[in-house]
Amino acid sequence: MLGSVNEIAAMELVKNSLDSRFEDIVKLICECKGKVVITGMGKPGHIGTKIAATMASLGTPSFFLHPAEALHGDLGMIDKKDVVIAISFSGESEEVTRLIPSLKLIGATLVGISGNPTSTLISCSDYSFVFPPFKEACAMNLAPTSSTTVALAFGDALAVCASKIYGFNEKNFALFHPAGALGKKLITRVKDLMKTDEENSVVCSGTLLKDAIVVMSKKALGVVNIVDDKKLLGIFTDGDLRRALSKEIDVYNIVIDELMVKTPTTVSSNMMAIEALKIMIDKSISVLPVVDDDNFVGTITINHITGAGIVL
Repeated sequence: MLGSVNEIAAMELVKNSLDSRFEDIVKLICECKGKVVITGMGKPGHIGTKIAATMASLGTPSFFLHPAEALHGDLGMIDKKDVVIAISFSGESEEVTRLIPSLKLIGATLVGISGNPTSTLISCSDYSFVFPPFKEACAMNLAPTSSTTVALAFGDALAVCASKIYGFNEKNFALFHPAGALGKKLITRVKDLMKTDEENSVVCSGTLLKDAIVVMSKKALGVVNIVDDKKLLGIFTDGDLRRALSKEIDVYNIVIDELMVKTPTTVSSNMMAIEALKIMIDKSISVLPVVDDDNFVGTITINHITGAGIVL
């Protein structure tokens, strides 16, 4: 329990110490013409990796650079337009401090994040933030615990504040997270999921019901679309079939035109898939014909949408 108390106390101390230094770093990130490069050795490096990932996902071009690899050639990834944020609680990590002369020659802007105000890192940085004194969570007050927690929270705060200034929104987030649930909702359109061409179940006007049933069964979409010259005349679903059979109709002689729904609800191929899903749920239907410029172009079912991981 004492360890968690120390971490909470450290978070409170850092929260209360946020001032113009923090604001200046956020402004620097927002005005950066290159990339924000995060570096750190050991545990701060692990934290830096996560901070860089958070920044990138929230609209700040960013990546993590391992300081040891940087000393052996990877400094070539950095140019003068970049902002380099170096994290070292002692401010004296050899791999980090050895980067400083090269970063100065390159012309990149250096931001030092440390707990030591007199350290090499802080004294050589263009911008800096020094954490107030606090205890680590471990019993020996040695293992990076509270320090890594506050560093992670500090980096997240930088990323979030910068994203707010950018006006980063859900659509931007979705663009960077196409495989995520939100991304799928915001970028997937009907045309990305609908069945087209040979995958469609289509018959022409005048088709006998028995033949339409064969097409419906073969395509397994739960619907047959009645189309002539690319124009949608109507649809006939498996639900319509069940209702028709309950009336003891002549399956072998009746034509589909007499049973089809002549004014079905349709959607365009450019509609967002989530909107099509809402229509189906609101109308208690499971399939929609897709029509563009009065031409039938495809079919989309509720299973196509939910199967893609898109749900309300």
